[in-house]
Amino acid sequence: MIKVVIADRMGKGQKVAKGIEEAGGQAVVVPGMGADMRLGKVMHDEQADMGISFCGSGGAGAITANTQYGYPERHGMRSIQEGITAIQEGKTVLGFGFMDKEELGKKLLETFAKKYPEKA
Repeated sequence: MIKVVIADRMGKGQKVAKGIEEAGGQAVVVPGMGADMRLGKVMHDEQADMGISFCGSGGAGAITANTQYGYPERHGMRSIQEGITAIQEGKTVLGFGFMDKEELGKKLLETFAKKYPEKA
């Protein structure tokens, strides 16, 4: 089962988590304000396959996860298609502006499962 950590600057992410779980993945939502800055640590501790960070700029949590743990990241994304492309290009940490939508979680998990069928 693919494990995805979701970390939102405002402590949200429940809708994305629901989409991930509907697509057959396991979602871990990091609680509390400023959760995006803890994305890399929680991914590391949970041995997660993918991480999603949300903040105004769409970058802080993803960049921090890359700097601290070396996870390949893409940040500043504003659409589901940008996330799909990033996964297809091998990124495992995705930084978005605020987009807590079920469809985002579902589409990202489906794309990740196609890219890495051994983890599905």
